[in-house]
Amino acid sequence: MTYTEWVSWIFILCLFGPTPISSESSLSSNIPTNFLSFARKQEVVDWLVGVRRKIHENPELGFEEVETSKLVRAELDKMGIPYKYPVAVTGVLGFVGTGEPPFVAIRADMDALAMQGTVILVFQPAEEGGGGAKKILDAGVLENVNAIFGLHVSPDLPIGEVASRSGPLLAGSGFFEAVISGKGGHAAIPQHSIDPILAASNVIVSLQHLVSREADPLESQVVTVAKFQGGGAFNVIPDSVTIGGTFRAFSKESIMQLKQRIEEVITRQAAVQRCNATVDFHEKEKPLFPATINNPNLHKHFQNVVGNMLGVHNVKDMQPLMGSEDFSFYQEEMPGYFFFLGMKDEALGRLPSVHSPHFKINEDALPYGAALHASLAATYLLEIQPQPSSREGKHHDEL
Repeated sequence: MTYTEWVSWIFILCLFGPTPISSESSLSSNIPTNFLSFARKQEVVDWLVGVRRKIHENPELGFEEVETSKLVRAELDKMGIPYKYPVAVTGVLGFVGTGEPPFVAIRADMDALAMQGTVILVFQPAEEGGGGAKKILDAGVLENVNAIFGLHVSPDLPIGEVASRSGPLLAGSGFFEAVISGKGGHAAIPQHSIDPILAASNVIVSLQHLVSREADPLESQVVTVAKFQGGGAFNVIPDSVTIGGTFRAFSKESIMQLKQRIEEVITRQAAVQRCNATVDFHEKEKPLFPATINNPNLHKHFQNVVGNMLGVHNVKDMQPLMGSEDFSFYQEEMPGYFFFLGMKDEALGRLPSVHSPHFKINEDALPYGAALHASLAATYLLEIQPQPSSREGKHHDEL
């Protein structure tokens, strides 16, 4: 899911700023339904959809979200919300509330209730493989955050339903690319060549054994070669072949083990065929993602909030997926929770996958996502009941 597809969800949550809620109030259970009712007002939906479409007309790649970031800052300026910019190249962090602890963060969505505590609005760049979450953390701007929430749309879940689970939800992942070099020549006289295509073919078969023969059958792992480039003629053996792919698992130990074995298999199997091989994991551009593991206490919080808003029958427990999310970097540093929001409408027919070039969002889901994130943040701050602060003034330097 791209940052530009989600950032428009954030703005609606700022509209709740004028609504004061006391931490002593018993209205916590009503917050989800109140937010959803407000988010579904036609004027709010029209505005939200309009902003999303404006962003969608100018999609920008990771760390290149110049115009998107400019739009975010312009909207925050209109609402009088202070922010920090730049963070992680093009990222923006807005601050809603007292500026004092406790802090709760929402990645790509926000809430602006006038309450004790602060909601951090994490406008994160480069989610799609660029590890923008890691750069946000490296910038040191979320050090005192108590909890963080994130979401992803799902074309397979009906609109009005959500799905998640406690514990492992999404796999950790990494990428690899290898250049296997031999000696090119004419296809009619292969004995005068060292065939890198044959070597690469053997490498690919051997890589599949890492899961089938070396991994615990009870632990899910994936190694996929999705790139194979070499040669441009029917009768010429090329000098080299490039292959690449991804590997995934649910523990850091398994990810590191796969990484080590992938390099060993590629270099040594290539050597069997008299070829040389170099392996690059591109960790600077595409850092290894940890597994997305939901905090059990936040899972209970999620179930209560969403149950109040949508009904417990619309809160689904899902099986782990081998997809990955850089939201996991936040979860290594603080309690975090990630969930999926349904957007399927039978009247619209089957929606393409979120990674399909034909992907199209069902904008009727936007009010649900906005209200859910607002409710999760607001009720969380109410439930943890922060102690009164003796500090004067309202600022966010403590972050």
